[in-house]
Amino acid sequence: MFSRMALKPLLACSAFFFVSQVASAQIKVAVVDLQRAVFDSAEIKKANDEMQATFKPRQEKINLLTSEIQALQTQLQNSNGKLTPAQETDIQANGAKKQRELKYATDDLNSDAEAYRNDTLQRSSVKMNEVIKKVAESKGLDLVVDSQSAHFYKPALDITDEVIAAYNKAYPVAAAPAPAAK
Repeated sequence: MFSRMALKPLLACSAFFFVSQVASAQIKVAVVDLQRAVFDSAEIKKANDEMQATFKPRQEKINLLTSEIQALQTQLQNSNGKLTPAQETDIQANGAKKQRELKYATDDLNSDAEAYRNDTLQRSSVKMNEVIKKVAESKGLDLVVDSQSAHFYKPALDITDEVIAAYNKAYPVAAAPAPAAK
């Protein structure tokens, strides 16, 4: 019984010593602007350029339809009774048909562009998180916080530029092939 009573103060002192050692250890923290890191990476910039090129013909078709609809509306407004009722009806029907085509083309383009963008960002975000973890481990960091979640931080804690550089190094973008000589 005496040995148990003697152990309690010893255990309490040991626990206090351990807690004080852990509490006095410095926690190394850094901040990263995840959104900027992703969007400023060379891979995302290239993917954005590719997306623009891929969807450009469809955007041009939408622009053409918009122009045609505006031309039909102008034609109707400027007719000043010069058109027969049948001609007006034809122009209105043609305009309605083009409006439906425009809506379909716009919805289709927006849907495809959003799916392309989401897929690209999803893949890039997974890779970005891996890079952030590697940068944190190489710097001996205990915690990395997204700048969007931090109310305040000193600029010295921001490692966003290092993360972007590490990402671009880990996932280099292949240079576009040179145009063929004519």
